[in-house]
Amino acid sequence: QVQLVESGGGLVQPGGSLRLSCAASGFTLDYYAIGWFRQAPGKEREGVSCISSSDGSTYYADSVKGRFTISRDNAKNTVYLQMNSLKPEDTAVYYCATVASTIATMEQDWYDYWGQGTQVTVSS
Repeated sequence: QVQLVESGGGLVQPGGSLRLSCAASGFTLDYYAIGWFRQAPGKEREGVSCISSSDGSTYYADSVKGRFTISRDNAKNTVYLQMNSLKPEDTAVYYCATVASTIATMEQDWYDYWGQGTQVTVSS
């Protein structure tokens, strides 16, 4: 059974950092692309970042470029999202998603499996 579990969310002050983890079980991440998405209150879910399973190519939304870094550790079957210089507008529930493909996109419909999300709150 394919399962994704996010962790690492919490309350952080503006300018702070958090590292989110997306632990996969029931399958091997080596051949799966991963995407990170977020949904703020009252807003639609949006793509944040994604990473391919072939050459590790990464993509970022303009709003997080230069502040967030996505990475994968296939040995640990885990994908990470390092978030630095956090802003109040980064407050959202963050989800990871996966698909059995080498191709990663920021399109939500591309992904077949989703985690339940982890809350990130940026506030002073």
